[in-house]
Amino acid sequence: MKLYPIFADLRGRTVLVVGGGGVAERKAMALLEAHARVRVVAPVLNDGLAALAEAGRIAVHRGGFEEGQAQDAWLIIAATADRALNARIAELGERRRVFVNVVDDAELSQFHVPAVIDRGPVTVAISSGGAAPMVSRLLRERLESWLDHSWGPLAALLGHMRGAIAARYREPGARRRFYERLLRGPLLDRLRAGRDAEAAQCVRDAMASKQPAAAGVVVLVGAGPGDPGLLTLHGLRALNEADVILHDRLVSEEVLALARRDAERVAVGKEAGNHHATQEAIHALMLRYAREGKHVVRLKGGDPFVFGRGGEELEFLRAHGIAYRVVPGITAALACAAYAGVPLTHREHASTVRLVTAHGQVSGGSPDWQAWARERETLAVYMGVSELGQLQARLIEHGRAGHTPFALVENGSRMGQRVVTGRLDQLDTLAHAHAVRSPALAIIGEVAALAGSLAWFGAPPLGTDEASLCPPAPVISLAAQA
Repeated sequence: MKLYPIFADLRGRTVLVVGGGGVAERKAMALLEAHARVRVVAPVLNDGLAALAEAGRIAVHRGGFEEGQAQDAWLIIAATADRALNARIAELGERRRVFVNVVDDAELSQFHVPAVIDRGPVTVAISSGGAAPMVSRLLRERLESWLDHSWGPLAALLGHMRGAIAARYREPGARRRFYERLLRGPLLDRLRAGRDAEAAQCVRDAMASKQPAAAGVVVLVGAGPGDPGLLTLHGLRALNEADVILHDRLVSEEVLALARRDAERVAVGKEAGNHHATQEAIHALMLRYAREGKHVVRLKGGDPFVFGRGGEELEFLRAHGIAYRVVPGITAALACAAYAGVPLTHREHASTVRLVTAHGQVSGGSPDWQAWARERETLAVYMGVSELGQLQARLIEHGRAGHTPFALVENGSRMGQRVVTGRLDQLDTLAHAHAVRSPALAIIGEVAALAGSLAWFGAPPLGTDEASLCPPAPVISLAAQA
């Protein structure tokens, strides 16, 4: 069935809703949002409709449906469980040439209420012609993740400046090219950041043929620890808008698969002993692509601002006049702890959590070991696999009890996740016995003992049981731990 899409202006126009239950209430609320005059007919009203009637927001006829009640209606919605009554209402609509929607009955309906995405003044409506409403709802959910709330202010801004733009670009082709150039620039990012005045200036600059409208933008995106389901909606939108993705070596293929298919991907992660992609080279790539007018995503494992050098990258971009924004990611300490069943804080065990990196610090002795060794605190140690022996020794030396529990989470949040648990004085021994390898995060503190009882993801935690000393499962792509 081919339906003709239409958006109806119902301001001040009467719409009749027949029914007094929850469905009728939802329809009435949606009509009120469109500023329609809503009249409800039903013998009994639910609490929501009764409240609307008491507030004077809807007119009500308490009783059965009569044809005269549809006298001045522009639309009718039948939301009853009585199919014979619904059929009578539909037949009345045919005779009076008034469109009728019978809820969940495509055969009796002359119009269908679509699934709606509201980004006022932008509205997106999706319909399956009544054949499969769940398909429409699923499509709406997918589009909701892409259409963020900047699209409404964008439409309002361009609507406000429409006359000036039309006067500046009188020929339709030139006007279309102007909009294409404008929307490839930083305009949407200014609106997303709540900088409306700067957004308006972007439009004025573009109309004056100044360069900022064609300039690129860099978005620092936290990819999370590896599970693609932990990528944020803002992160997903950024990946779908990217022309170029500069990604760390250990960002998972599952996350990269969510990006635009035609986006250029450049691996820029640094490997131990092989620093072919230095931080300076990453800076140069961001600058080059942004100056070419491209939308660049700098995709970093975990969160860009937790041991990710994101601050240095923003300082570089600011110094070179490149527009940027940041999409936080779920950092490894949060994800690994959650997927291992370890609460980082717990009323009975720890009220403080400390995020630290062991990379290049433990053997050099620079940390505040007294602070790191405090009891009833949780220590989450990043990038520490090669330093576990020194970490264990220094913590015990500075007062942390040898029987303090630990949980070592390898490949956290991924299908190859393994958790090794034990006492602090066993940390290095058990890590070697179970062949723990990077990326892995160490959680040290009383809360780590809860991994044994609260674990829910992957295989049960490994410990001192000799039968559990098995080689790690093969992992195709590892999550970055930051």
